[in-house]
Amino acid sequence: MTNQVLIFDTTLRDGEQSPGATMNQHEKLQLARQLERLGVDTIEAGFPASSEGDKEAVARIASEIRNSRIVGLARSVAEDIETAWSAVETANKSGIHIFIATSDIHLKHKLRMSRTEVIDRTGKAVSLARSLSDWVEFSCEDATRSDRNFLVEVIETAIKEGAGTINIPDTVGYSYPSEISELIRFLKSNVKGIENIILSIHCHDDLGLAVANSLAAVEAGVRQVECTINGIGERAGNASLEEIVMALKTRQDHFNLGTNIFTEQIFHTSRLVTAITGIPVQPNKAIVGANAFAHESGIHQDGVIKERSTYEIMDPESVGISKSSLVLGKHSGRHAFRERLQALGYYLTDDEINVTFRRFKDLADRKKTVYDEDLEAIVAEEVLRTTETYKLLSVTMMGGTDVVPTATVRMMVDGEECHGAELGNGSVDATYNAILKLTGRRPKLLRFAISAITGGTDALGEASIRLEEDGNVAVGKGAHEDILVASAKAMVNALNRLAYMSRSPHPSVRL
Repeated sequence: MTNQVLIFDTTLRDGEQSPGATMNQHEKLQLARQLERLGVDTIEAGFPASSEGDKEAVARIASEIRNSRIVGLARSVAEDIETAWSAVETANKSGIHIFIATSDIHLKHKLRMSRTEVIDRTGKAVSLARSLSDWVEFSCEDATRSDRNFLVEVIETAIKEGAGTINIPDTVGYSYPSEISELIRFLKSNVKGIENIILSIHCHDDLGLAVANSLAAVEAGVRQVECTINGIGERAGNASLEEIVMALKTRQDHFNLGTNIFTEQIFHTSRLVTAITGIPVQPNKAIVGANAFAHESGIHQDGVIKERSTYEIMDPESVGISKSSLVLGKHSGRHAFRERLQALGYYLTDDEINVTFRRFKDLADRKKTVYDEDLEAIVAEEVLRTTETYKLLSVTMMGGTDVVPTATVRMMVDGEECHGAELGNGSVDATYNAILKLTGRRPKLLRFAISAITGGTDALGEASIRLEEDGNVAVGKGAHEDILVASAKAMVNALNRLAYMSRSPHPSVRL
């Protein structure tokens, strides 16, 4: 049995199913590049048959990424499989991931198929996929609620037809660790040919047990874990990549297993996902949360000062958290700027450097010091969150205790410049009224939050909003020294996401 656990990252597919987390092609490519730097073994780049836009995004990733395997998801139907292969076939290392539900509840209410029909569909689908690709993974959707003897039949059929990886999803996060362990041991003892394939696990976090269940499966013999950065995903999310990887690394004495992950890239990858999706990480999140290595208790602080291991089981540097984030000022040059961005994991083109450097110098003229978090906000604003349908050109607000709040907005809408002014209950309300009037959209505002990216009254302010329109939910973020301008940018960012989602619908796929 190998002592290496393969990491199958599905942030670009399952993670994207988080409400508001839909990414455009540019954002997907940026994240895929970082996942490759992280050392992920397999990147599930998307579900090509879901839309032409997703197929194009997967194809772009496949054409550029060289080290990680690029995989496209497909239902067990010929059209999906052929579409997935056409998207990934140019990859240096490619693969097809196909699935079909195996639980009686799914067969009866969703597929409306008999068990015999599922087995027949499985055989044909895997056979077709194997004729196209030498790497095929087969997933039994809702495996943990499936009849075990039937599960054995389906898996044996997939192995017989050439599947080299068999994935066992806990699709609705229903199981608990000892139950997962027992299921894996049952399959290893009863499935013919299982010793010749890689067994994989894919857990959801509905009961907060995704990571625990994944590690239990690893203890029982699974050698691939499917997970996402920050644990994002549908409903309560997926198993968190950073927690699984660091658990295996930190408890090497127990698991005696390793991964190919460059753990020093974890923190930056987490921040990049937050910047792209707009989904924040809770402060007490393990490994990458703001408080993960913070100590407020006097007793804890004293212990850490005397000996770090008293209250820290990992070094912050091991996951890429720098000891000092104070790096640049107004006298810093372009070379130092580029080097610091690369140290943070951002490898920008010359054009992107030009745009972000101008923004940095403008900020440095107004701030005494510029922190890593400020740089990340600039990159997110100018590079990652590319505007498409809408672009904010300027915003002017008037408010106070004795005047009616008014906002005047100038922006580009579908390539044409327009402007308008509106009143509101406050400056942000007036600005949003003006933006929505110019764009002609009427989304529902679900959440609005503001925060300082770094300390001090001169810190960059960040606004985050969540919008809903026609069943689509989009998250938007904006950063600026003026929090009111940041709020306007967040609205425009979210509206661009809604526009993209309306053009490229992503049907929900559950594993």
